Amino acid sequence: MATVNTLIPRQKLDQIREEFPHVKSGQIYFNHASLSPLSKRVVRTISDYLRTHSDGTQVSYDDELKIESDCRMAVQTLIHAESKDRVALIGNTSDAVNIVASGLPWQRGDRIILNDMEFPANVYPYYHLQEQGVIIDIIKCPDGRITPQMIADTLTPRTRVVAISAVQFLSGFRVDLATVGQMCRDRRIWFVVDGIQAVGAVPIDVQKMRIDGLAAGGQKWQMSVQGTGFLYVHEALQDAIRPQFVGWLGVQDAWNFRNYGQPLASTAKRYEGGTVNHLGFAGLHASLSLLLEQGNEAVENHILALHEKLVSGFRSIEGVRVVSPLIDQERAGIVTIELPASADPNDIFKKFLARNIIISLREGKLRFSPHFYNSPEEVERVVETTREFCA
Repeated sequence: MATVNTLIPRQKLDQIREEFPHVKSGQIYFNHASLSPLSKRVVRTISDYLRTHSDGTQVSYDDELKIESDCRMAVQTLIHAESKDRVALIGNTSDAVNIVASGLPWQRGDRIILNDMEFPANVYPYYHLQEQGVIIDIIKCPDGRITPQMIADTLTPRTRVVAISAVQFLSGFRVDLATVGQMCRDRRIWFVVDGIQAVGAVPIDVQKMRIDGLAAGGQKWQMSVQGTGFLYVHEALQDAIRPQFVGWLGVQDAWNFRNYGQPLASTAKRYEGGTVNHLGFAGLHASLSLLLEQGNEAVENHILALHEKLVSGFRSIEGVRVVSPLIDQERAGIVTIELPASADPNDIFKKFLARNIIISLREGKLRFSPHFYNSPEEVERVVETTREFCA
């Protein structure tokens, strides 16, 4: 039986849409899987930060530290981490994944499980380990799906890490993280997740899902500026990682300047090293606060309700094939379609942009990714525009 996903009530949705100026211009933005527009709240927060640092106001480092603390707490709440101490503020997904990949104690013959649908940010940090004799096992996913059984069938006694995206960037396939996580925990295999296409769109509970490491840049579904993101690490994984880079703020008492022999910080802050991008993380906190005010469930339900309308509309267009999953538990925010053979994807993509409808072109397919402020009327316009271009 299909899950019933409800839209955010109209009055509240209209209030949320006031936060996004591009809506009033008539632009339809369905490209959050690539780069999100910024809300007024984020722009206002960043502007206030810049003004404070330029008008002669006495800038307190305590205020900077509060930005870090508030941002960690927002991430903790969003992903249901044990505490904010499990969260490091990192500039992007690649850097976060590299902290884990480069920091674990590898031995020649150790194995890592990946799959052939991954975005490169979740591949290259592990491929680089082949120089140390680490073996990469790639699961082939011809139908755009990867199941716990496929992973179980690939496990070996030397498997040390299962690395996977919570939501695949092209198909939008949503992995059964809880089942995979429990499988890895039972076998003492590290479970490391690229969450950039999930966090902010669908609920992630790192504790229930037995996730050991979660990396996510903030510029997509979290709706923050580029150069912001985080790394969540379970305490056991933190104990196993030996950081390859250490900075002055990564130690237990950073303000004890001349004590060079002190241990690393007991929290995930050890991975931040030096001064973080306070301007950017003030923006990330603002964007996350807007999402948290709606609640994970309301955001997910709204996105999936739009997903259903998009899929239903696209399936009614002759020659269009929906690449994204149709099973409820495998869906997230991305809807990708393959156009009729007679249609030129590049040409139709340009036509969408000319109509002020912002989407992505990926591997000859069109990718649509609406967020919690988008409306069902926008979905209807996108479907009808697609029908017109394919006619």
